[in-house]
Amino acid sequence: MKINIFFFLTISVAFVFLTAQCNQTPKSPFDHNLPITNTPWSSEPVGKPVDQFTFAIIGDLNSGERAGVLEVAVEQINLLRPEFILSIGDLVEGGTEDTTQLKKEYDHFDDRMSKAKAPFFHIGGNHDLTNPVMRQYWEHRYGRRYYHFVYQHVLFLMMDSEDYNQARMWEIYKARKHALELLDSGKTELAQQTEYFKMPERGTGEISDEQSAYFEQVIAEHPDVRWTFVLMHKPVWMREGKGNLSRIETALGSRNFTVINGHLHKYSYTERNKHDYIMVATTGGGQDAKSDMAFDHITLVSFNEDGPSIANLRMDGILDKKAKIPLDGDKFCFQASKCKEPVAP
Repeated sequence: MKINIFFFLTISVAFVFLTAQCNQTPKSPFDHNLPITNTPWSSEPVGKPVDQFTFAIIGDLNSGERAGVLEVAVEQINLLRPEFILSIGDLVEGGTEDTTQLKKEYDHFDDRMSKAKAPFFHIGGNHDLTNPVMRQYWEHRYGRRYYHFVYQHVLFLMMDSEDYNQARMWEIYKARKHALELLDSGKTELAQQTEYFKMPERGTGEISDEQSAYFEQVIAEHPDVRWTFVLMHKPVWMREGKGNLSRIETALGSRNFTVINGHLHKYSYTERNKHDYIMVATTGGGQDAKSDMAFDHITLVSFNEDGPSIANLRMDGILDKKAKIPLDGDKFCFQASKCKEPVAP
């Protein structure tokens, strides 16, 4: 019996190729351009590289954080089992130049978030990045203030809405400190007449030309992603003039994208040029008892081939299998307007 050498070689090559393919480590669905140390996330998500995934978002914690609410939120998120958790800033009370105090506050925050069973991605808000000292501390502890990553061919732009030049940052910090001193002493009307309350940065923040250029390049380098999520603390997209979101919006063009921010502690939804702009409320932060849109919630985003499905899950409605809010959360009030005692803003 003659052996067909060509057939034998073909089968052998195919076998070797298939064996090599089987032995290869599957490509991670998570991609980024940062060094492996000092990253702004606690660990990398390692979900299977498929087309469907979920992630959670927590809202503001501060300006009157209510003890225990974040702990309940972490337990509730664990019940939902997202691949990862995102923040929109204001993780600590901050607003200080005392690095010992900052370490204490961030240690407390990170200790509570360490109970989460999914990776957590940090973003800074005005409480976290109030002055240049805090900015330096953030970079030492978490690395980049603004960055991006890709998961399941979905692009995430994690922005810094407190991106002022150093001189302007000191001006804002000093004006803010003076206004808060008046508020703390009960002089509300006088505080509202101060320079800080007139600053556009107080409400909408700012992004630098350098940051805009960074994200323009990121967007250009990822032309084929399925969707883009843009996260920030303050609603920079509402800012007028230089330092707003217009360069990023122009770079995104007609792509599918969703913008998510916090800061005002009230939930709102805006459709802008056929795109969703969502302002999340709180996950333990101070609330306005007069507003029905001020409540504690977790935003859960489920993504598949049809795009994102976004659900805002009120914390007082997420129960475990025993029909109880985790960690005896019934002791907490998750909406100021329905609390027996008003919650301080």
